[in-house]
Amino acid sequence: MAFTLGSLFLLCGISGLLTGVWSAKIVPVKDNNCPKGWTQLDCFCYIYESENRTFADAESVCNILGGNLVSIHSDLENALVLELIRAGGDATQAWIGLTDAVSDDDFMWTDGSDVDFTNFEGGEPNDDGVCVEMVTADGEWNDVDCTTDLPYVCIKEAFHH
Repeated sequence: MAFTLGSLFLLCGISGLLTGVWSAKIVPVKDNNCPKGWTQLDCFCYIYESENRTFADAESVCNILGGNLVSIHSDLENALVLELIRAGGDATQAWIGLTDAVSDDDFMWTDGSDVDFTNFEGGEPNDDGVCVEMVTADGEWNDVDCTTDLPYVCIKEAFHH
């Protein structure tokens, strides 16, 4: 199992490096490992869904699509998610998969990945809610009530579709 995971990470890393090399030479990448309509970054696929839903409903739709609400682990990933939301219409905010619903001030991603990056606005999180949205004006995050209806972004692994 560890060998398989290590091999997958190595493959993803090499793929990401080669994608960067091909892009730098302006050679199109022919193999997109994501379903039609999804955007790939490294080993993950992303899709913006414009239909407003509560946090729980949005997570359920992402689960049905084979993933989760998006987890964000870098400035680059944050920028990609922000651009997907902006390109999808005129939304001023959208759900991401971060919540502290289980334990106050102990945030976790719905996909179970580590919280190794955050981009909260100044003064946030301020306990206005336990679910987190991205604000499209600046790509920063805010905690809000989970029953708010918002568009959302899903993520899933690139090789599982």
